[in-house]
Amino acid sequence: MSASYSSMERRLGASEKTLLIVQGNLATTYEALRREEEALSMRRDVYLGQLRLNGKECYDTIRESNNYADTLVIVERFEEARSLMRKMMPVARRVLGEGNEVTLLMRKVYARALYGDPGATLDDLREAMTTLEDTERTTRRVFGGMHPLTGKIEYCLQQARSKIEAFAAP
Repeated sequence: MSASYSSMERRLGASEKTLLIVQGNLATTYEALRREEEALSMRRDVYLGQLRLNGKECYDTIRESNNYADTLVIVERFEEARSLMRKMMPVARRVLGEGNEVTLLMRKVYARALYGDPGATLDDLREAMTTLEDTERTTRRVFGGMHPLTGKIEYCLQQARSKIEAFAAP
């Protein structure tokens, strides 16, 4: 479906930027339908397309790197997600700033890639907790306690704490 839609868009003369937006929207739809592997392929294509079109310091590239990493976490490809976030989080901090919503989302995705991995070490879990605690404080300061992102980060923080407790239990 997506390939034929993209083909039609190309025939109609749509720009590459428009095609990437359409592909990103289709990936979101596939995720909603629980077709994560198809979404992952599209997320990768959109991220690489944005990277090629705009470079790594463009807002759209940074946002799409987060979307791609988030989907990698969903399909449990944790190391790939961590690697991508380690590469792109410093770019987001520099280009967008510490308090930008995408920067904060990236930190949440990185922490999820740490604590969600069944092979996570105690050090990984501690890094996830530290990352989430810091991210929660920043999100609360910038957006307030009622912002949806604050709640999502608090939920992830609870998950990370549970993982640490389970790890420490005999």
